[in-house]
Amino acid sequence: MSEPIEAQVEKQIEANGSCICGAVQVTAKTVDTNVGACHCTTCQNWGGGPLLAVDSGSEVSFSGEQPPATFSSSQWAERGFCPRCGTHLFYRLIQQNKYIIPVGLFKGDYNWLLDHQIFIEEKPNFYCFANETKDMTGAEVFAQFAPSA
Repeated sequence: MSEPIEAQVEKQIEANGSCICGAVQVTAKTVDTNVGACHCTTCQNWGGGPLLAVDSGSEVSFSGEQPPATFSSSQWAERGFCPRCGTHLFYRLIQQNKYIIPVGLFKGDYNWLLDHQIFIEEKPNFYCFANETKDMTGAEVFAQFAPSA
């Protein structure tokens, strides 16, 4: 049996948000409303828990008083944050110029749906989500999304 049509269509929206102090605003033109949870140890270390984020494509712009500060967290990715208040602004795959943005930055109700979890083998045992999700290990993530040599 196939999935209902609405489950097969990816919903993309334009969304706006800002850091806590308002020094950095973000506009993303093609935000997927499906939310993912990353349980990798780097995300846990970065934010104290899983990163709940949305694929925001490459049409992302930042404005405001200050540009985001960045940290190269690997050879293929960087993390951005507000240089004033420290709010996490993005995880960016450099080769694809693809932004993954914390869902909490975006203001408004966009009917978000938590539908996938990555690095599931690194998830601590003290929490779980009630949603049924597609779960991927770190090896599966790298096999699917790692940059080509």
